[in-house]
Amino acid sequence: MVCPNCKSKNIGKIGANQFYCWSCFVEMSIVKGVLSLHQVEEDGSLTSLDDLFEDYDMRIEL
Repeated sequence: MVCPNCKSKNIGKIGANQFYCWSCFVEMSIVKGVLSLHQVEEDGSLTSLDDLFEDYDMRIEL
């Protein structure tokens, strides 16, 4: 798996269908074959980054 944000392969699994990029600190989740990206803020909240990517870039083949 490659991070769509920074293209790093430094990805860790943090839960069922949830991953974390240790290079750019982005949390990713897969729901129905679509990847969703969130930036982890200082207070622990998540900010969606989905609007930065095209729909076809976010599709994952399972």
